[in-house]
Amino acid sequence: MDLQRLMSLTRQAIDKYNMIEPGDHIAVGISGGKDSLTLLHALHGLQRFYPKPFSLSAITVDLGLGNLDLEPVKNLCDNLSIPYSILSTEIGNILFESRKETNPCSLCAKMRKGALNEEAKKLGCNKIAYAHHKEDLIETMLMSLIYEGRFFSFSPITYLDRMDLTVIRPMIYVPEADVIGFQRKYQLPVCKNPCPVDGHTKREYVKLLTKQLEQENPGVKSRFFHAIIEGQIPGWPANANK
Repeated sequence: MDLQRLMSLTRQAIDKYNMIEPGDHIAVGISGGKDSLTLLHALHGLQRFYPKPFSLSAITVDLGLGNLDLEPVKNLCDNLSIPYSILSTEIGNILFESRKETNPCSLCAKMRKGALNEEAKKLGCNKIAYAHHKEDLIETMLMSLIYEGRFFSFSPITYLDRMDLTVIRPMIYVPEADVIGFQRKYQLPVCKNPCPVDGHTKREYVKLLTKQLEQENPGVKSRFFHAIIEGQIPGWPANANK
């Protein structure tokens, strides 16, 4: 996938769900993985000609697990002229040393989001962009069905009233295969995830299940995606542009 297609798919979601308004200061959550670095490129590319002017900042919440070399990410942000902040935390120590969590993902996500929100507010941001792609939307829906017994997936845009921040997910129309293609084409400086449970989670199980379902039932991912987009899920924007 080239940058033009990435920006086209990203803009499609942004326009449909009114994700960006003039004067927005958007914090991009950067994990160092392929998804967040692709999102950074997408928003930087759109920033040059999008009719509603907005500014960007990049933030990484360092869990304190070690072995996370963020220098290549810093260099990328410098090249794109995007301010970059690294927030050092003890989240990893709390999860794996103090609490010795066996299923840490939910608590980790909550703590990371809290730290990211606080840093975004300090920087004067009013919105936070997450790099969830099309498969993330589908896998979240399947996880909700399998483990919670309800039809649900995260909303493209969510207002956090306690923080006075709006979360946007501009890449929900971008397939993961295109993200991988973009990463390879533009040689993104992806950082290895130091989390000790990486690849051994419920989400990883559902990711593999989704791939198997697609192999056995070609087109099922597209049908899942359509069901989510048109499913009138509670919390989703009701006035999206058609």
